[in-house]
Amino acid sequence: MRALLAEIGEIAEVKHYGRVFSVQGLVVEVAGPLHAMGVGSRLAVTNRLGEDVTCEVVGFRDNRALCLPFGSLSGIGVGCKAVLSSEEPHVYPSSAWLGRVVNAMGEPIDGKGPIGQGHEPYALRNTPPPAHTRQRVKGKVDLGVRALNTFTTCCRGQRMGIFAGSGVGKSVLLSMLARNTACDVAVIGLIGERGREVQEFIEDDLGPEGLARSVVVVATSDEPALMRRQAAYLTLALAEYFRDLDKDVLCMMDSVTRFAIAQREIGLSTGEPPTTKGYTPTVFAELPKLLERAGPGTGQGSITGLFTVLVDGDDHNEPVADAVRAILDGHIVMERAIAERGRYPAINVLKSVSRTMPDCNALDENALIRRARTLMATYSDMEELIRLGAYRAGSDPLVDEAIHYQPALEAYLAQRKDEASDLATGYAALAEILADKPVSEEIE
Repeated sequence: MRALLAEIGEIAEVKHYGRVFSVQGLVVEVAGPLHAMGVGSRLAVTNRLGEDVTCEVVGFRDNRALCLPFGSLSGIGVGCKAVLSSEEPHVYPSSAWLGRVVNAMGEPIDGKGPIGQGHEPYALRNTPPPAHTRQRVKGKVDLGVRALNTFTTCCRGQRMGIFAGSGVGKSVLLSMLARNTACDVAVIGLIGERGREVQEFIEDDLGPEGLARSVVVVATSDEPALMRRQAAYLTLALAEYFRDLDKDVLCMMDSVTRFAIAQREIGLSTGEPPTTKGYTPTVFAELPKLLERAGPGTGQGSITGLFTVLVDGDDHNEPVADAVRAILDGHIVMERAIAERGRYPAINVLKSVSRTMPDCNALDENALIRRARTLMATYSDMEELIRLGAYRAGSDPLVDEAIHYQPALEAYLAQRKDEASDLATGYAALAEILADKPVSEEIE
């Protein structure tokens, strides 16, 4: 009843409408009551077949509103009626959304019927909680992946980026995290995903148990830019709802890069000047607004964010990757060279950083990780000489030690897709590896 009364209260006394002035590419120019419109306003444009196509105002030019569609422009022409919607874009989430798959508009696409709506509206483009009112990031989160649990430990409410090129195993790692991470609720946004992979991810990677505690938001690569962008906003809005219920939420998004590409398409359509690699200024303005919504809340709930970044041409310093890395609380780097060696997940732990470490670890855990990193860094520095046979054993005791431990550490970092490893087991296994002294040290 409260939800119904809220909707009744939002009905405007006066209905504003305009007319389509022109259509250029994907941009629909609408002439009408500009005083009643603003950026983000929604219009229902009636095409020649009598069907309504929802459009969003993204800018203004020459006393006309520039709009982009959420659907197809087929049948829309000059003179078509455009009715202004009075309500702000929002969603009414509830616990009934768990186990469901929805599109960017919050409509179910899993064939399981309608979804029960909640009472409170949640704005799609919400603002993050004020910085001074948020709780501190605290308490480790078990991600179920050895390499991440030990070398890039993540805490509740932390935001981490997974940086990788195409085909390096980013989506598979995300599926492992979705299935194994210890959390109350998982909200998963598949932004610009391949249509073929959506069902595979839900059925094979997530599975019935993972889906039961999750909400999956899907916008495939063939959908309009507004749908792909809104899917990212909806993902965070749903995560905020469950966070406000004092739940620990895992929010995963694959990928932030496709959100940035969608925003670039929108910006270029409205005449924004392209900057580095064609990205418009609004891309770099929208990224922090989106990513800052994850994190600890003002109450007991939190949103732990894991966001994938598809680096262009394996360049980890390209504009979007560089901007996202500066916003997040850590980054996980996946490299093609490691994947080509057949070690999965292809995480380069030496280039990966968690900004909550070492404060979240005990002293003995930090000592263990430092020793393992030193050995791997030493081997990495001398790897070419070792492979060429140019290094003579005994020249450097630290290098000899690194060579001794390298096979065991490589095996430790590898993990099967269907395998889970908790925090305690990961540290115990690493300590066991480093307790195995080289033969030369045992003789001494």
